[in-house]
Amino acid sequence: MDIAAVKARAFAMPLTSPGFPPGPYRFVNREFLIIKYRTDPAALARVVPAPLVPAGDVVNYEFIRMPDSTGFGDYTESGQVIPVTFEGTSGGYVHAMFLNDHPPIAGGRELWGFPKKLANPVLAVDVDTLVGTLDYGRVRIATATMGYKHRALDAAPVLASLQAPSFLLKLIPHVDGTARVAELVRYFLEDITLKGAWTGPAALEFHPHALAPIAELPVREIVGATHLVADLTLGLGSVVFDYLA
Repeated sequence: MDIAAVKARAFAMPLTSPGFPPGPYRFVNREFLIIKYRTDPAALARVVPAPLVPAGDVVNYEFIRMPDSTGFGDYTESGQVIPVTFEGTSGGYVHAMFLNDHPPIAGGRELWGFPKKLANPVLAVDVDTLVGTLDYGRVRIATATMGYKHRALDAAPVLASLQAPSFLLKLIPHVDGTARVAELVRYFLEDITLKGAWTGPAALEFHPHALAPIAELPVREIVGATHLVADLTLGLGSVVFDYLA
């Protein structure tokens, strides 16, 4: 393989069998359980990178079931998204994500900078309750419950929340271990079809873990919960701040 062929094929690793295909990445019947809770403002200040600014003391804890995703397959993910502002614009900073499928781990980290780690999240209905659980190895680190479809939500504010920008801290090291890429990335969900949204009583519990420290943003008070189903496309990102420039 000559140099021109290498350059032509150089999309993702490994060269001859990339861990994920090129996009676009379309999701059908993507199901969310989002529990909004208040936490310690000092803890938020320790993890939100400037120039992002925390928008209060709230965190969104999410379970996302993805049964049909182009190129990535059938998987589930879970993690924390922190409401922030960037240059006066509201959005969400993706702080932690855990999932059970290699292609979206590789693609998410390499393309956008999603903070993805391998774990075992599950989102399912247990009789009258929507239940999300997250195990890191053999250790249960999160349990979320919500009454199943107790009350339908107005579609407009739910759709607006899905259309808001999200932010990621993309970090890629050089071969000597120093930072080669350190960028703040912004992305949007696109072509969204909201199929339903509901709310109900909710509870959320964390357990400390050295390598999955979601409990370092402790639950102080449940603010609300949303269960929704949508079709959408995960848009590619843009760099809005370069830490190495």
